[in-house]
Amino acid sequence: MDELKLRNVHLQQVQNQIRHKTDGLSSSTLVLRRGQPFTILINYDGRPFDPLKDKLFFRIVLGPLSVEMPVSVSGQPSPSQWSAILERRVPEPNAGRTLTVSLFSPASSSVGVYTLHLRVETRGSIKTHVLGQFTLLCNPWCQADSVFLQSEDLRNEYIRSDIGLLFKGSPGNVVSRPWSFDQYEKGILDICMKLLQLSPQSQADTRKDLLNRNNPVYIGRVISAMVNCQDDKGVLMGNWSGKYSDGVNPSTWSGSADILWKWSETQFSPVRYGQCWVFAAVMCTVMRALGIPTRVVTNFNSAHDTNANMVIEEYYSEKGEKLSIGQDSVWNFHVWVESWMKRPDLDGDYDGWQVLDPTPQETSIGMYRCGPAAVKAVHEQKVNAPYDVPFVYAEVNADVRRIIIRDGKILATSVDKDSVGALICTKRPGPAMLMQDITSEYKTEIDKMPFMFRSDARGGGGTAERFARSGEGANGRGVLQGIGVSLQLVKAPVVGENLSFNVIITNNVAIPKLLRKYVNAQNKEYNRNPTGTFWEAHDDLTIGPNETVTVKHEISFNKYMLNEAMEDCLVNLAVVIEDVKSQERVLVSEEFNISSPALNIQIQNESSVIINTQQVATVTFTNPFNVAVSGDLIVMGSGLLEEKVQMRLTIQPRETMRRPIRFIPRMTGAKMLHASLVLTAQSTILRGFKTVTVQAA
Repeated sequence: MDELKLRNVHLQQVQNQIRHKTDGLSSSTLVLRRGQPFTILINYDGRPFDPLKDKLFFRIVLGPLSVEMPVSVSGQPSPSQWSAILERRVPEPNAGRTLTVSLFSPASSSVGVYTLHLRVETRGSIKTHVLGQFTLLCNPWCQADSVFLQSEDLRNEYIRSDIGLLFKGSPGNVVSRPWSFDQYEKGILDICMKLLQLSPQSQADTRKDLLNRNNPVYIGRVISAMVNCQDDKGVLMGNWSGKYSDGVNPSTWSGSADILWKWSETQFSPVRYGQCWVFAAVMCTVMRALGIPTRVVTNFNSAHDTNANMVIEEYYSEKGEKLSIGQDSVWNFHVWVESWMKRPDLDGDYDGWQVLDPTPQETSIGMYRCGPAAVKAVHEQKVNAPYDVPFVYAEVNADVRRIIIRDGKILATSVDKDSVGALICTKRPGPAMLMQDITSEYKTEIDKMPFMFRSDARGGGGTAERFARSGEGANGRGVLQGIGVSLQLVKAPVVGENLSFNVIITNNVAIPKLLRKYVNAQNKEYNRNPTGTFWEAHDDLTIGPNETVTVKHEISFNKYMLNEAMEDCLVNLAVVIEDVKSQERVLVSEEFNISSPALNIQIQNESSVIINTQQVATVTFTNPFNVAVSGDLIVMGSGLLEEKVQMRLTIQPRETMRRPIRFIPRMTGAKMLHASLVLTAQSTILRGFKTVTVQAA
């Protein structure tokens, strides 16, 4: 009888990837999750396979590491080591013979691109065959995996979903900004694996790096450093200068694929440019692709405490101008990610969400990275727990010491213990694109919002910071004798409209007072102190006994309009009231965002969107400005549009623009169409999005 001879091996990519929930991920290899069996078919010719005479051995190779395992004809797989079991022998009388083998990877296997070899030993020969490659990912569906997540809804949200919201603006006027994570786009998973391979840890000691890649704590630290380019061939270069002519304005990115593709296409040169939400969104893509549950988180009024003293010092002139003094700052918002994993390296129960921050702010053991810092450790103030818990704790809990100075001399001081970490939020799981408040997971006191706006955007009363002369009430409890001051927006500020606000002054004593009033407005970027004053007003006024005076102010749009297109128009508004007689001062300061008008997207028959069937969406926008506006409309949608749609538009005042967009869905599930319009002259970016559930045919 003929000798047993291997004909081919079928890796069953489609069936295995459906079972491993990796279907849709684009890779040049089979994509699997650790801790779960996968099945291959061995087709051969000649005599039947005889387990007493014939032996099969698989060798799994990962760089310099390898493991060999014989194929067992019976028994159970080992949970702690690679194993292979012969499932059944199917005779095919007309077309040769087939063996079905199940291979098992331990749930602690390293993430990486493996090569699979098969050695066939018969009495007459020994032959080795290279069967191909497979990419092995973490497995949140496997209870033994350190990233196991109990809820299927949460696994779908934090692993499988490729759409999300990033939150920006200010705590009382939160702006939701759509983002396409794009982990299913062509080649993205392979690029994510390349990112691990190019890390300094891998370059320095490949063997050690590959062994450590079984641990999501280690992977998170590597990715946190590799998303920025400070120490390595990382993905993104940060730029907060406002000058982006040699790259891409960070505000114009809408998804991760364009960034990762550009990084790969330029031989892994850093992509210009990113800011915190871009760094975080790209890291979320990479972590989800690697199988580690991840979500993007925004911390409003985020302290950047460079000297680790838990106090941020802000300086104002006696006229209410915020000064750029010192290295510390409070960012209006800062965006990082949380990833879900066990923390066996920590004493105590610190499993669960871990903060990872790829924005290059400070070094962590010699590299620009941050985390994983257990959210529970931040909440419990376990500042000795690795990694970087003190830095994250300060971001959400630092005190703000506000100081009025003149000619280097301190005139007044106050401490604000409430504003930092006023709101910490993420996208709520599920199809509804809503915000979830997770402040209480970081802080014990959650009702700390001394802001004049609320999410209903109707405006409200500001909270006065009362200052005493230096040495009197410097702990923040000092009160300007008998005078109360507040700021109030007349209506929610919108780009293109004038800013209207009131300064309300109340004399609570029975004697008149002569007061000096300074009002100051400055443009600012979210991560640093304001630039120069763009508007100011000052005058003296006399207020009668027990009288309340409301002073109305209006700032025209052309005063606060920016030079560079941005989606975050932020203003620092401050009022200093001085009692002329006593020279005591009270300062009220508020920072707020000016909202942009939204684009509207409607989808025909949105309740019956079918895969591989053409659909039509309509993007509409009514120009609210008194002048014509021009700009580039870009529409994109991962799984819906093969390529982004781009067109140049000019829209007359009060004109309504309608543009039909035809698309053919190529993936089922929740997907998102996203439109952006960059208005050149108005230096603002308008956005709109629409989610749709694509159904199977």
